[in-house]
Amino acid sequence: MKKRTYSCGLDAAVDIVGGKWKALILWALHHEPRRFGELKRSVSGISEKMLIQMLREMEAHGLVHREVYHQVPPKVEYSLTDFGQSLNTALIPLGVWGEENMRTIEAIPRD
Repeated sequence: MKKRTYSCGLDAAVDIVGGKWKALILWALHHEPRRFGELKRSVSGISEKMLIQMLREMEAHGLVHREVYHQVPPKVEYSLTDFGQSLNTALIPLGVWGEENMRTIEAIPRD
């Protein structure tokens, strides 16, 4: 696997959390572990295929832990690692900024 070089800390952070879904998944896992179906319901608009893909990437990056319980029926829970929790904590001020500026952001013309 190729190692990436970053120009600054923000470049590294955006690479890890980039895209529409990862920050929303992190937020959904903020308080407690969740099963796949719970996550799908918590992250409005995400497809099952995309959620699977994002969870795999996040697990590979060390943000999310996948716990498989060997029982009938099978049970899998996703939770944040310490690394994922630290990223989520860093995103909280960004979420506050978004809440405070939502009207302005919504008013921006989009193509």
